[in-house]
Amino acid sequence: MKTWDKMTDLSSSSFFSDFGLLLYLEELNKEEFKKFKLLLKDEAMGAGDCLIPWAEVKKAKREDLANLMKKHYSGEQAWDVALKLLGKMNLKDLYERAKAEINWAAQTMGPDNTRAGEAQDDQETVLGDGTEYRIQIQEKFCIMRNRKCLLGEPKDFRHEIAEESGELLEQLFDVDVKTGEQPQTVVLQGAAGVGKTTLVRKALLDWAQGNLFHQKFTYIFYLNAREINQLRERSFVQMISKDWPSTEGPIERIMSQPNSLLFIIDSFDELNFAFEEPEFALCEDWTQVHPVSFLMSSLLRKVMLPESSLLVTTRLTACKKLKPLLKSQHSVELLGMSEDAREEYIYQFFEDKKLALQVLDLLRNNEMLFSMCKVPLVCWVICTCLAQQMQKGGDIRLTCKTTTALFTCYISSLFTQVDGSCPNLPNQTQLKRLCHLAAKGVWTMTHVFYRDNLRKYGLTKSDVSVFLDINILQKDIEYENCYEFTHLHIQEFFAAMFYMLKDSWGTTNCPSQSFEDLKLLLESNSLRDPHLMQMKCFLFGLLNEDRVKQLEETFNCKMSLEIKWKILQWMKILGKSEYFSSQLECLELFHCLYESQDEAFISQAMRYLQKVVIDIYGKTHLIVSSFCLKHCQGLQTIKLSVVFEKMLNLSSPAETWQRDIGCITHCWQDLCSVLHTNEHLRELDLCHSNLDELAMKTFYQELRHPNCKLQKLLLRFLSFPDDCQNISSSLTHNQNLMHLDLKGSDVGESGVKSLCEALKHPDCKLQNLSLESCNLTTLCCLNISKALVRSQSLVFLNLSTNNLLDNGVELLCEALRHPKCHLERLSLESCGLTVAGCQDLSLALTSNKKLTHLCLADNNLGDDGLKLVSDALKHPQCILQSLVLRRCHFTSLSGEHLSSSLLYNKRLTHLDLGSNWLQDEGVKLLCDVFRHPSCNLQELELMGCVLTSACCQDLASAILNNPNLRSLDLGNNDLQDDGVKILYEALRHPNCNIQKLGLAYCGLTSFCCQDLSSTLSSNQRLIKINLTQNTLGCEGIMKLCEGLMSPECKLQVLGLCKEAFDAEAQKLLEAVQVSNPHLVIKQDCNDHNEEDGSWWQCF
Repeated sequence: MKTWDKMTDLSSSSFFSDFGLLLYLEELNKEEFKKFKLLLKDEAMGAGDCLIPWAEVKKAKREDLANLMKKHYSGEQAWDVALKLLGKMNLKDLYERAKAEINWAAQTMGPDNTRAGEAQDDQETVLGDGTEYRIQIQEKFCIMRNRKCLLGEPKDFRHEIAEESGELLEQLFDVDVKTGEQPQTVVLQGAAGVGKTTLVRKALLDWAQGNLFHQKFTYIFYLNAREINQLRERSFVQMISKDWPSTEGPIERIMSQPNSLLFIIDSFDELNFAFEEPEFALCEDWTQVHPVSFLMSSLLRKVMLPESSLLVTTRLTACKKLKPLLKSQHSVELLGMSEDAREEYIYQFFEDKKLALQVLDLLRNNEMLFSMCKVPLVCWVICTCLAQQMQKGGDIRLTCKTTTALFTCYISSLFTQVDGSCPNLPNQTQLKRLCHLAAKGVWTMTHVFYRDNLRKYGLTKSDVSVFLDINILQKDIEYENCYEFTHLHIQEFFAAMFYMLKDSWGTTNCPSQSFEDLKLLLESNSLRDPHLMQMKCFLFGLLNEDRVKQLEETFNCKMSLEIKWKILQWMKILGKSEYFSSQLECLELFHCLYESQDEAFISQAMRYLQKVVIDIYGKTHLIVSSFCLKHCQGLQTIKLSVVFEKMLNLSSPAETWQRDIGCITHCWQDLCSVLHTNEHLRELDLCHSNLDELAMKTFYQELRHPNCKLQKLLLRFLSFPDDCQNISSSLTHNQNLMHLDLKGSDVGESGVKSLCEALKHPDCKLQNLSLESCNLTTLCCLNISKALVRSQSLVFLNLSTNNLLDNGVELLCEALRHPKCHLERLSLESCGLTVAGCQDLSLALTSNKKLTHLCLADNNLGDDGLKLVSDALKHPQCILQSLVLRRCHFTSLSGEHLSSSLLYNKRLTHLDLGSNWLQDEGVKLLCDVFRHPSCNLQELELMGCVLTSACCQDLASAILNNPNLRSLDLGNNDLQDDGVKILYEALRHPNCNIQKLGLAYCGLTSFCCQDLSSTLSSNQRLIKINLTQNTLGCEGIMKLCEGLMSPECKLQVLGLCKEAFDAEAQKLLEAVQVSNPHLVIKQDCNDHNEEDGSWWQCF
């Protein structure tokens, strides 16, 4: 209900008037107003005389009720009644505000003035009730709203969008359901042009008109970044006084109630302040004069007016800068136009429904362009550009192919008038300066430029007018000396042009700045530098010769394509980098390459890549990935995660939906064709993918293609509704395929049966098969057992984490005992084995002539089970080389069984006993054998075996006396400094051959680091040591670095988490890496390798 126009006609000079009361009645909602009436009725009845007829009260509106109360009560008595009723309704905020206003009015006017005011209530408006301020706000922001229409944008369009956001405004300061608290600071964030300013100005207008926040805030003040940037020193109260009418009385009076104040800080991202002031230097006093940057920092950090509320708008790119300033915040992202709103707008813009549908289909096929349409202005730009292309008879399908193509067409159109004539073209110098300004602005996230900025880049008033005339730049109509590009994307386009023009104009006298370095832009990514991504995308788009030709004709200038060579050089370096493997980097690179639409260039760029990792969750991801991958001939490894169900919008019209399916199917076909067109491709990982039946069929067809050279295929965590029949068929058709990993996929009994049939086929050449976590049971083992006997190629089988139980293992052992079983490596980790299964295994180990690697980790074998395994190890026919018994629930009693076995066994070189209750006693028994010259053990893992420093003397003796022992892992044992000092002494002995030592989480401190430093300086064989999860401290790192810096130190891998240390220690470690480039310092130094003891973790 809009009441403020009526209020200006009311005549009452006293605060105790119907008009002052009306302000508070307006703040009551429907139910509260009804209750107020009922209480008023009871109040009158309780007085013994019904002053106001109930019939009139019942039908009265707010204004009518205020007049009735004035008529039947004296001014002061009416307010006494009103206050009493507000108190009964428990509306504390309204009650306190009304009471404070009455007290202030009484103090200001005095008794005589009050009576005089009552006598003159037909002559002037109340002083200080906020009416004049609200009226002034209405007048100012209504004018702004009517003037704010850009580039032919429909006048009511933004306001329609803002109207839809009314509900959002109502809820901005609602109590948080999770915390139960009302937020004091709300951050409204969103992309450029999405409507943040429009929305907060609507909020201000709605408040001024009495339609919003009437129970939350008595006063709202609007602070705009562009105006603030042009201020110097002043007090905060001076800053907010610009719209304060003198008739309202001193503004200072309202500052005493900050909890009822809301400050809107619009466009935080445009503030030219570093906000680096220490908090102790900030100001609390809003009357003191300070630099404006101090005032804003004090307000945001809640040093000044901490009880007040803040509503801050910012672009998403500035959130990192804003967040540290705020004590707490409630963030709301403004997403712009919904898909339905975009569709409606396009139908309104193109009156011909057939054309509108064509445009919608094209935009939906380019998710980036359609997403840009969330911004009303950009939606208008895109529609305008496409309409112009249609009028010229151009192919809008090509225009919609990429963002660069569309914006090239749009910007070119700005230089051609409707009548075909051309406006004044900027000369080359003007264009170069504009592009320089744009690029610097994008890098520094500066999008509003003042005259000083323009002069700095050599842009004169006449230069600026050229770009103003053609709608490249626009002048702010509200704030003097402010200029900006008509939209951020326009700025980003000219910023990209800067790199194209930089070379063509030769060298300049200006010193080169960091943002001019092309390499920095190419290395940027969306996590670290989201503000650079669209500029980078435009740059790749401008590598297209057709785009360049169009712009050269438009601007009458020469653009250099030498940048292509520079990008190819960067791609060459990138391809060699071990760090280029994340799916984010690959996908962003593909987006950029696709933007160029230059197939020859893409082929050249992609030839340097040997491995790519991509997550394909959207249609655009699939389009750009398939386009780039089919031009990649040198690729050896592809890792994909594809989710088809996320690519289709089921709510789309049937015709559109069918077109989308056609597009997706075509792109998937292109992507899968890489399996036979790329002769170097050897490994494909499709883990965690969700492929429909048609997609799987396409994939299997390519896998069976005679030119497919794929050797390793990972299909982890997939669904096989066909019971693995297609993948099984592929195993017999593709004789290059040697490695298949189905971990986590729902293979089940039927799937195993299909796979085993393929394994028995003479054309199947599969060597490695992983069925880990595939829901296998005892029944599956019968088929597997038969396949093991018939298969001529299978040498590695991983059945870990399946409920096979002892009966299942019994069936497997029958195959292992068969002379035609070729299996060499078997992992049965976590398969439910007990001592009963060990009997069968023991027999198999003594008769099998091929099995060299066995993993029994995480099975409850116990000491009795281990005894049976140990007995098998003693047998001269046992050829086992690696045995993994981690987490098998045995104790120190097993030390004796193992020690006697190791004396007899000459083949076992790797033994993993980790996470068992061996204790010092068990290890001492083992060390007696390790010291024996006939013990051939090379790798021993004793992590988490409940060891202490008491066993270190025995371990040291074993290290010295066993020339074969190369690797020892003692991690997660309480050895402490005293224990490892004994080990370090042994390591310094020339007879020690240890190359790898694990001491993670061993309770070490800085006291052992001097000994370790000495060891590193003297030991010529130690190449890897793991010290993670120890509290070495900065002092310990200093000592350690002395040894690492020694030229005698041969260490190649040091296990340490650098981030766990302070800055000084990190600098020391970085200095070590500089002086010793062969040394790698990393937290995870467990490099799993099929050729060492971690073979069972590699598959």
